[in-house]
Amino acid sequence: MRKVNFIGLALVLICSFIFPLFSSEAGLREQVYETVLDNGLKVILLENHKAPVVTFQVWYRVGSRNEEWGKTGLSHMLEHMMFKGTKKIGPEEFSRIIQENGGNDNAFTSNDFTAYFEDLSSDRVQVAIDMESDRMENLILREQDFGTERMVVMEERRLRTDDDPKSYLVEQLEAAAFQISPYHWPIIGWMEDIRRFTLQDLESYYRTYYKPANAFLIVVGDFKRDDILQSIRKSFGQTPKGLSPVQERDKEPLQPGERRIYVKKEAQLPYIVMGYHTPNLTSGDSYVLEVIAAILSGGKSSRFHKTLVHDKRLLLDADADNSLLSRDPSLFTISAELLPGKDVIEVEKALDQEIERLKKEPLEERELQKVKNQIEAAFVYGQDSLFYQAMLLAEYEINSNWKTIDDYIPSIRRVTAEDIVRVAKSYFTSDNRTVGILIPLPPKKEQSMPAGSSTKDRIIR
Repeated sequence: MRKVNFIGLALVLICSFIFPLFSSEAGLREQVYETVLDNGLKVILLENHKAPVVTFQVWYRVGSRNEEWGKTGLSHMLEHMMFKGTKKIGPEEFSRIIQENGGNDNAFTSNDFTAYFEDLSSDRVQVAIDMESDRMENLILREQDFGTERMVVMEERRLRTDDDPKSYLVEQLEAAAFQISPYHWPIIGWMEDIRRFTLQDLESYYRTYYKPANAFLIVVGDFKRDDILQSIRKSFGQTPKGLSPVQERDKEPLQPGERRIYVKKEAQLPYIVMGYHTPNLTSGDSYVLEVIAAILSGGKSSRFHKTLVHDKRLLLDADADNSLLSRDPSLFTISAELLPGKDVIEVEKALDQEIERLKKEPLEERELQKVKNQIEAAFVYGQDSLFYQAMLLAEYEINSNWKTIDDYIPSIRRVTAEDIVRVAKSYFTSDNRTVGILIPLPPKKEQSMPAGSSTKDRIIR
């Protein structure tokens, strides 16, 4: 029997589905249909008939950046409360109904948006349309649900941030890096703010931001455009438009010098994060930063892995991340987890050397082309997921307009070695960065238990 290269075959199959959508000759501008209902709700549709499924997504232009000092965490809290029912649907029934129809649903909140989605068989999409249109206008907020869910959110914050040394360090770094921009506070909110905001705060927030004028729909999958548009107009078209909230926020001024923070937490290993202020998609430099991120940490052939993980054996792992699609200018972050026994000062010096290398040594054409190929392949192959197709369209729409997604690959291809040197020199300076260092503390000794007690008597919070 002839040996089959299954990986190669899989890539061929993926390309047969995806490359027509993302080729330079026929980009998404030719594949996606957009319309705006009379009430201001934008609808973005992408037919993809490779499987009889649909992802239906509702995106609201509201995230933690829309909150105020003292009221942080409202966007995330309201996301939780959106599953507590309407006049038609009882508390906790939303997800059960989706599951009974063979689908799955969830939601997520970011700095810039709150999104809700249902993945269903294409013949069940009307269920999602009806329920999403219902809770856009008719959500019921009950005091009892609010009190219970607030405790859930507080526990989520404890588990994911307060008790997670790395997450806590990143939160503290962002709070230091941003002093005016609303990216200063965490998406989940500060614990004290979560404790004190009220049901009336949520009701006001819901009335302000959950309106057709501040939302859009993304539907990707196996459907007929005219049919689904008719259903969407019937279900969503009667919802009052509402006012479009002001989206402009204070911009962070130039940082006048390096900032450093140190966090002491129970942890096994030190951790270091560096955040450099950089532009978002509105600047051409953002594409150069995409390439730089891949040069530094794009797989096992990247510079960080080859030099710092493999050769010098300083790190367990290292990562570089560019905030391309943030609504406001954000951070280019570099993070590293040290191997046991390694010194933070030595590691920081090694990271700085790799940054300086970008500024002084133009990439050879072979390395640059390899990185570009990796970026393009990841961008294209990722579109095999209907959900990810929809999410990517939505994130571009939040930032500027979904049509700019077609600029990604051509912009990556245009990046030169000279661009990398220029951009590295422009943004990767010590005055433009905030450095966070995790100093691990040993575990606290367990308190001795009174005689006659057992582990069953202990309360774990």
